[in-house]
Amino acid sequence: MFEGFEDFEIKTSGTTIRGRRGGAGPPVLLLHGIPETHLMWHRIAPGLAEHFTVIATDLRGFGNSGKPPSDADHSPYCMRELARDQIEVMAALGYPTFSVVGHDRGARCAYRMALDHPAVVDKLAVLDIVPTGDAFERADKRFSLGYWVWSFLAAPEPIPERLIAGAPEVLVDHMLDGWSQVPDAFPPEVRADYVAKFRDEATVHAICEEYRAAATLDHQHDEEDRRRGSRISCPVLALWDPGGAVGAWYEPLEVWREWADDVSGGPVPAGHFMAEEAPTEVRERLVAFLTH
Repeated sequence: MFEGFEDFEIKTSGTTIRGRRGGAGPPVLLLHGIPETHLMWHRIAPGLAEHFTVIATDLRGFGNSGKPPSDADHSPYCMRELARDQIEVMAALGYPTFSVVGHDRGARCAYRMALDHPAVVDKLAVLDIVPTGDAFERADKRFSLGYWVWSFLAAPEPIPERLIAGAPEVLVDHMLDGWSQVPDAFPPEVRADYVAKFRDEATVHAICEEYRAAATLDHQHDEEDRRRGSRISCPVLALWDPGGAVGAWYEPLEVWREWADDVSGGPVPAGHFMAEEAPTEVRERLVAFLTH
């Protein structure tokens, strides 16, 4: 996987970020979701690298990136801090501006980056999300039952951490199998790596802190931006699973047009993990968006 890519480890002002870089051309940053790491891009990154310089990282708290101590308000794990990590990584690699593609949690980091640092992000692609503030503000019975992972992981420490430690593979397999539509989307070695990361207590605690920050600071930051009228200034591509929560509960393009003027996209015939379930279509749509 990632043949021709180089590994790197970069120290930021808040932690250490691990990732890989390959290809040549305009820089594109790929950010993963839960329960994954940068490995989720293994079917897309090589093709993108034919057109772009591709950088795929593990977010703070995930994979092989750092897990710094948290605090009472979970601020080290809010998306504002995760976005700052990634901007510092790209600057260290020599890319003061770049495009960013994010899936799930990575997409939340990506749009926060575009809001906080508009001069840095050239183009933004978000895969299978609506903004965190919108998700919480529109929450209902469907949300509470369908997005129970949000509430479970955000529960007070150490409840989710202790429960996950008892059977990490149960939670990871539930996410991978329950949110996907392609049974063989995850090669055994990739699935095993995702599970192995959830066996690490520091990783699980960091991820729980991220969800606690989502329910507090990330929500607050989105609502502050909404009141100020802050908008995403770069072009936005939104892709989503038509049979999943985003497609069923929202009109995704309408939601994103409340945040940005230049929004395009549509559904992808796949489950939540579209980069692993429908890599050819996702890659083609990303190339078309990023090159025009």
